[in-house]
Amino acid sequence: MAGHPLEAALVRALRLLVAGGLGALVLLAVRAPTEATAQPLLLTHLSGLVALGLAGAVWIAPLIDRPGWFPQLERVGRRWASAASLVAVVTGLVGLATLASSAALRFHPSLQLLQLLSALDIVWAGTALYLGVRWLAGTNWALVAGVGLGVFCVWSIWRYLDEVGLGPEGSWLVDGSALWRLVIPADVAAAVAALAMLGWGARREPR
Repeated sequence: MAGHPLEAALVRALRLLVAGGLGALVLLAVRAPTEATAQPLLLTHLSGLVALGLAGAVWIAPLIDRPGWFPQLERVGRRWASAASLVAVVTGLVGLATLASSAALRFHPSLQLLQLLSALDIVWAGTALYLGVRWLAGTNWALVAGVGLGVFCVWSIWRYLDEVGLGPEGSWLVDGSALWRLVIPADVAAAVAALAMLGWGARREPR
């Protein structure tokens, strides 16, 4: 495919976004969440968004091996810059899909914000981890790492919601203490793992 690899990445992301938009239209048929169904629906939806991000990473990642990325930079810097570009593309894709699908599911506005923050936080780290492990150990191990990180982060959100619950009308009930105990440590661990693997992979000599 001719053109800059970033252009190809944007085209692939746009195709996934169209698919996500069609999915959001289908979600309009789902009954509005009640206080009893909002939490399981939220976690199922978040899992789907994480899966969309991983699918985007898998589909777009091979483009990072094409020539044309930041030729003015040396190899390690070029790898960092190209990885950052692809992380931004995949994260942006999932962010837009989250906005559309959360609105279609008619979550409480505060819960839509929680979903957006959670999805963006998980997907940027998952994509960075996928790219780093792909350089280090190949696609299969990268997929294992991406799935593992996604499950770990969604589990941390589930623990928070299981302990704190939701507010009136299915709203996001913010508990700072629970966030610091249950969610933020998982976020920090995911970010550290992602950046460490990306940095290690960027310095790895091409095979």
